[in-house]
Amino acid sequence: MMLTRAYLESGLLQKAIAEAGLGMHLLSEAELQSSIQQTLARQKPNSDIWLFAYGSLIWNPIFHFAEYRTGTIYGLHRRFCLWTPLGRGTPENPGLVLGLDRGGSCRGVAYRIAAANVMTELTIVWRREMIVGSYVPTWVKFYHDRQVVEAIAFVVNRHRSGYAGNISFDATVDTLATAKGQLGSSADYLFQTVDGLISVGIKDKPLLRLRDRVLTKQKLLLKKSDVRSQKSE
Repeated sequence: MMLTRAYLESGLLQKAIAEAGLGMHLLSEAELQSSIQQTLARQKPNSDIWLFAYGSLIWNPIFHFAEYRTGTIYGLHRRFCLWTPLGRGTPENPGLVLGLDRGGSCRGVAYRIAAANVMTELTIVWRREMIVGSYVPTWVKFYHDRQVVEAIAFVVNRHRSGYAGNISFDATVDTLATAKGQLGSSADYLFQTVDGLISVGIKDKPLLRLRDRVLTKQKLLLKKSDVRSQKSE
């Protein structure tokens, strides 16, 4: 299933998480709106907002924006550091999705949301990214050519149980190669992110290496499955 704007507007995502019985605390609509207002408090009223994307918001943004730019933020890097027991995995085999974690730098896309649409569009984004408080909305400096703009970025919340910590490269490969959930597989999330980054001129070498290893792992698992099937016949 593809995550769509209509799906978020309908509240079906919240319903799906609640019905899964995973014990996650879902932020209410009032809590989401409060979080948005707190994040925007440092900005001038009725001003455009920039939003930094580093993962699925690049290849499936859903929200409406006026323009986008590619550039870099510093002090944070893109990493598979967030467990997902529903969207891209199951409670028995949780998947992994991206977050911004401490250190390094990250090339990505900054979207400008027009002032008149800020609350409507950020509400869509918050229902998608903040529904269980997995991220901390953080203002970052986004460098594009010789220009610098302030943008909102979703940094992984290290204090939530979903934070994967210092998960090893091999464990990340194993998870991405096998986990599947209601929104698809963790592998597809990785592949779509790599393709989305390439489409805007960004080649993330760690993600490219990870993609190659996941593809190799999937081929190996498929070969083993075929051998078992042949032996059982």
